[in-house]
Amino acid sequence: MDSTHLKIIETITVIVAFLLTLFVTTKLVNKTVSTNFLRKARGKIIKKVINIINLTACLIIILIIWGVDQSELALFIGSLLTVLGIALFAQWSILSNITSSIIIFFNHPVKLDDTITIIDKDYETEGRVSDIGVFFIILKTKEGEQITIPSNIFIQKMIKKKPSE
Repeated sequence: MDSTHLKIIETITVIVAFLLTLFVTTKLVNKTVSTNFLRKARGKIIKKVINIINLTACLIIILIIWGVDQSELALFIGSLLTVLGIALFAQWSILSNITSSIIIFFNHPVKLDDTITIIDKDYETEGRVSDIGVFFIILKTKEGEQITIPSNIFIQKMIKKKPSE
């Protein structure tokens, strides 16, 4: 078997692994959405973020298989990350909010329609969780006010959850 056939087999294996990963992550996100009563739009956003990460890893592996020099690939990725880092430096909180929203999606006990109190040393906030978005958590107070909390702040605060009625 010559090296071209081996590269084709390796590429097919990587693509199959990628598709399998897409299938598994889609099932996991859909299960999380249905068991935690989350909005389907939120699940779509999380799936897109995970799929972009998986696609990037797949493309890098395929480039390595087909002989792109690893030092050149590392230089390209390093340059790209440097440019992105400079471009997003002022927007670091956006990346923090996206990461926090993924953590909240999969592993936070607060779900839609829960009544919670956010405990802060200066000011306590109480309300019903009306939306969990990528960047913000929205609470509705008893007075009908809407409070928007960035996801990265929400994940850092102590939260008291009222028992379901």
